[in-house]
Amino acid sequence: MRIDDPHLSWPLLTLDRAAVEHNVATVATALATAGVEHAPHVKTHMSRELWERQRAAGAWGATVATPAQLRTVLGWGTARRVLLANELVDPRDAARLRTALDAGEADEVWVCVDSPRGVEVLAAAFDGTTHRRLGVLVELGVDGGRTGVRTVEGVAALAAAVADAGLRLVGVSGYEGPVASGTTPAELDAVARWCGLLREAGAAVAHRVDGPVVLSAGGSAFADVVVRRLTTAPGARVVVRSGAYVAHDHGHYAHADPWTRLGVAPLRPAITVWASVLSAPEPGLAVCGMGRRDVSFDLDLPLPLVARGTDAVGRLGRARALDARVTALDDQHAYLHVSDDDLAPGDVVGFGISHPCTTFDKYRTGLLTDGDDVVGTLTFELTEDR
Repeated sequence: MRIDDPHLSWPLLTLDRAAVEHNVATVATALATAGVEHAPHVKTHMSRELWERQRAAGAWGATVATPAQLRTVLGWGTARRVLLANELVDPRDAARLRTALDAGEADEVWVCVDSPRGVEVLAAAFDGTTHRRLGVLVELGVDGGRTGVRTVEGVAALAAAVADAGLRLVGVSGYEGPVASGTTPAELDAVARWCGLLREAGAAVAHRVDGPVVLSAGGSAFADVVVRRLTTAPGARVVVRSGAYVAHDHGHYAHADPWTRLGVAPLRPAITVWASVLSAPEPGLAVCGMGRRDVSFDLDLPLPLVARGTDAVGRLGRARALDARVTALDDQHAYLHVSDDDLAPGDVVGFGISHPCTTFDKYRTGLLTDGDDVVGTLTFELTEDR
């Protein structure tokens, strides 16, 4: 099958198989060499097929963002260790987690707390007992950022409450993303200082942990800083949660690129969204059948990469370079400024994206490709509930 087969249509999401394999292997090797464990954030794709590749490459477990994602991933049957990198404060979710763990659906699930309420909900659901399959991480936050206790002293106090409630404390966690928006030396230094605070938080709670204290952080923009700073903590167990690397991109993560700063080969953008030119209504303008419902736009607009003509039955012709840029998106339309007026209705444009997470979540399926040949189908399961 090819991406232009008669039963398919545009827009279409494809992932280049060679790029995916390269990215998974490169990051797995880099983290193993650094001596850290990897729980890739599968909220990026919510694809069982992509998770299996990450697991086969040595991932310790999977990371999720919501209780619903947790239930979906547990349902895959092969993610035996899962980290919920978020607060769990709904008693219904805590009760379902207790049921799943009692039934042996996972070997271990770690959850985060940043408030007495979170501790109370977990303690009530687990009857104040130290459930061997449940681990609790106290989250350290960032001033002005999202979740997480704001001070090391606050982390230590909440860790005491976790222990007093009879829950099993495993360490501390956090997300360094809100610390900086770029990769200037000053911004990287700011991320490093926050990692120092996470180390301090780990040291402050280590006496309450049975075994090495866990330090967990690491999105996909500053993974190099996280690895270098956290691995210097004596006796700590570092678990990194980077997830977007599996697909990489042509925008945000291409610019952030922590992996080459770790000294490994550059990652490769895997995603292309293909869309047809619907109209060329005036000089310098082409309108494609792809919009906010088809591609990410929260960080950057999509990037036109190549254009291809089509024959009388819709088969794609040879790819050619394209001098164009996207200036705006509607729900189902992309506005392209074209310098050479070389696009015509019926042509197909391949777009690179910025921010894989918010492209994946617009599709239920995607195609794994080798050139124009389809070599696999990917399913994206947003949650079990919808």
